[in-house]
Amino acid sequence: MTWLKKTRELRPDLVLDFQGVAGSALTAKISGAKDVCGMSSAVVGARWLYHRAAQVDRNSHPVERHLKLAEIAGATIGESLRCSVPSGDPLPRFDPHPPFVLLHPFARGQDKSLSNSVIEEFCRSLAPTRVVVVGQSHRKMNTPENCVDLTRQTSLLQLVWLIRVARFVVSVESSPMHVAAALTGNLLSIHTWTDPHRTGPYNPEAWVWKHGQLIRVGELETVRIRKYGRRFKRKDVESAVGLIRPLVPIDPMVA
Repeated sequence: MTWLKKTRELRPDLVLDFQGVAGSALTAKISGAKDVCGMSSAVVGARWLYHRAAQVDRNSHPVERHLKLAEIAGATIGESLRCSVPSGDPLPRFDPHPPFVLLHPFARGQDKSLSNSVIEEFCRSLAPTRVVVVGQSHRKMNTPENCVDLTRQTSLLQLVWLIRVARFVVSVESSPMHVAAALTGNLLSIHTWTDPHRTGPYNPEAWVWKHGQLIRVGELETVRIRKYGRRFKRKDVESAVGLIRPLVPIDPMVA
């Protein structure tokens, strides 16, 4: 009831519903906004609560749909996008040198996370280069010496800082992957059952893995991809490391 009362007191001039679900649209309506804008791809119940809806292709990338929503609210969309991501917070007692690869192997979706054996194989294959593992997981892993296990030990801003200073980022399809896509093209996004056209990194220089294929995002439209993929296995690590190794030189002191 406290939330309901506070929300009713907001009374904004404009609400943009980027989520497009019944809960977000209802929140917008309860706020007493003079103008509630959403997207045509929203669920039916949500669309009934909008004053205006941007006509979008539900199969397009979310960034493109969100830009359409911004346009009907009066924004001018230029040719290039700039993502205002904060600089992040450095980790205490963590040195960004020598160069390291950042690995984010965990996601909530079914079969999206990497197995322990794949994580360990990634570390072994990239040795002696450091591999820093981040994310939220209660797993116990037998990581090699070159692996720095920071699972459940970083804040969001510390994660942003790690993404900025890493030489390369490997991530399953997740929120941290999209943060990385906004900051660097040295990124490999791993997709199992998700479609990289719709949920992949919005950065033409980044890479995606799908069903054994490594594809640069800027070339996705020219490549045929299987709709239903499979999990990333140990046998797939070799090709991923082959992509990463030329971009992450081995530090002579470590070697």
